[in-house]
Amino acid sequence: QVEVVESGGGLVQAGGSLRLSCTSSALTFDDYAVGWSRQAPGKEREGVACIHWSRHTTYYEHSVQGRFTISRDGAKNTLYLQMNSLKPEDTAMYHCAAAGDCDLVFEGNVNDLDAWGRGTLVTVSS
Repeated sequence: QVEVVESGGGLVQAGGSLRLSCTSSALTFDDYAVGWSRQAPGKEREGVACIHWSRHTTYYEHSVQGRFTISRDGAKNTLYLQMNSLKPEDTAMYHCAAAGDCDLVFEGNVNDLDAWGRGTLVTVSS
């Protein structure tokens, strides 16, 4: 279990875009399922997007399909989440995590994660 560092959150208007980044100095992302979950005030945590590079597998939560794109840069050991056409409903704290599979990433239980971070806040105004 190691920490990851997320960045890229901020305040944007509906319809705008942000790109989130996640990196670790201790964990090689290519060997894990790596992805993003989010939690808004008063809401349960939900999985957003996840990629398992070695398996060539990508997953998206239904509400973000077609708007968000998850990708990675192996040389930089960095995970990205490109978020386009943002909606107020996307407002949340976004967390990056790594685990053995995407089910565990989406679950977000730190006991099942190999890496996690403090999160980066995304706020979308109407």
